[in-house]
Amino acid sequence: MMENGQNKKSPETASRPGRKNSEAGKGNRGRATAFPQRAEGKGNRKDGAKPKAGSGRAPGGEYRGKPAPAAGRPVSRHDGRNGGRPFPGKRTPAAAGQMEGLAARRIALKVIREVTEGGAYASLSLDKNLAGSGLSAVDRRLATRLAYDTLDRMIYLDHCLSQVMAREDTDIKLKNILRLGACQILAEDRIPESAATNTSVELCAELGMEGLRGVCNGILRNLVRKKEELEMPDPETEPDRSFSIRQSMPEWLAGMLRKDYGDQAEEIASFRTGDPWITVRPNLTMLSDEEFEKILPKKIWAREKTDIPHAWHIRGAMDIASDSDFLAGKFSIQSASSMMACMALDPKRGKQILDCCAAPGGKSCLIAEMMGGTGRVQAWDLHEHRVALITAQARRLQLENIRPIIRDAAKFREDLVQSMDGVLLDAPCSGTGVLSEKPDIKLRITEESVESLTELQGRLLDTVSAYVRQGGMLVYSTCSILKDENERQIEAFLNRHPEFEVSALPESIPERYRRFEALGLQLLEHRDGTEGFYICRMRRKHDD
Repeated sequence: MMENGQNKKSPETASRPGRKNSEAGKGNRGRATAFPQRAEGKGNRKDGAKPKAGSGRAPGGEYRGKPAPAAGRPVSRHDGRNGGRPFPGKRTPAAAGQMEGLAARRIALKVIREVTEGGAYASLSLDKNLAGSGLSAVDRRLATRLAYDTLDRMIYLDHCLSQVMAREDTDIKLKNILRLGACQILAEDRIPESAATNTSVELCAELGMEGLRGVCNGILRNLVRKKEELEMPDPETEPDRSFSIRQSMPEWLAGMLRKDYGDQAEEIASFRTGDPWITVRPNLTMLSDEEFEKILPKKIWAREKTDIPHAWHIRGAMDIASDSDFLAGKFSIQSASSMMACMALDPKRGKQILDCCAAPGGKSCLIAEMMGGTGRVQAWDLHEHRVALITAQARRLQLENIRPIIRDAAKFREDLVQSMDGVLLDAPCSGTGVLSEKPDIKLRITEESVESLTELQGRLLDTVSAYVRQGGMLVYSTCSILKDENERQIEAFLNRHPEFEVSALPESIPERYRRFEALGLQLLEHRDGTEGFYICRMRRKHDD
């Protein structure tokens, strides 16, 4: 995952604007949706005019890659409302006028299909399909918005579509077109229902399903007519299923969140990233904060200093990976939560540090910079191509105290026992802390995969903890919000390893985060304005 921007409000407040559950009351009828239509700006445009272009996202920067490499989630704006009705069954000059935005929807559908039919990662598919597409900035944002929103809402959309379809076992290509159309009808309040329907029918023809154009048109028109009558599971009699449909996530995951967080689960699950910022920091071996602050006004970016040491939020960087100062290694993209994991380790000059699951290298690089280019950071990863990413980052930042190594952290090495001043284990995890940015995770993870991950995390902790010297630090982190991967994982580890004890996070991490520390610190998107991220700092005790 791209270690990228946080929301503009997070330095001053503990929350970001997001979509909230609009369901009121306990009935099971009516348009009880967890994904209310979102209006950006002051009301719907009736004149068909396009909204002003907003800021795009910055490609490039660090990817954490645990569960999968992916980019940040850009924000799009909707095309204007022209109120076109009814929905003609065949193409006419009137309908042709509503084909504006078809190219954007075509890209969105490609992404949806590659994720659901081919197992692709949404962010990588989107980047590939947008590259060289020739879309305008407005259409690029529309394509992004529709692809991510449809994937985010897929379980909810399927539940709604099932109530207006004669049969659910429809062709997967048609089903994905219907999902895209239903997302616009049910959740995108600035897109006319006619445009959603007509463009979906056109996409049927483009995919060689000319004979199904009438079926697609009929289903979506039926959805428009019946959208206020759609039935939802009763939260009183089917709490997990109701939560699952409302928040569009697997029922087993809904049950886990409700078990772990109780009443807070609804707020956690319903939060969506608003207008995202990218978090950047200077290369500490090249620039002071003051020097970096002098560079920023030369950019066209909106910017804001955060309360995290050395971190700024920026917005409006369209192609940050091509920025001359970025290429020269003067700054990096790294999320606040990722930076806090490095700060928890509190590396000092000249120390020996191990970053166990290091690719693509952002944390290793920050640790190396915090030590002023002294000491040594061993940066391990299992795969050669991912170790190459660490090498590339270190080269760009001109850091010579990083040693990228292809190594399986789960395999014990006798020669490293109690040789490290600090060990960082940013463990492979479910990624449930970044669902707002990577909604396709919900379509990929299973209850069995989480069980497998928790077993791997425990084995990794048992293995790499042996490398920590007496008085040294072990930092465990994940981008998960599931307690089985976090607090319960650490509780079990400490029971197996009484030679370790939890150590309070350093004061360099702002108190507004540390005040939630218990058995480690669980960061939550809706509360803290960061990714959902867990950090626990432990110290190896000295022998008596």
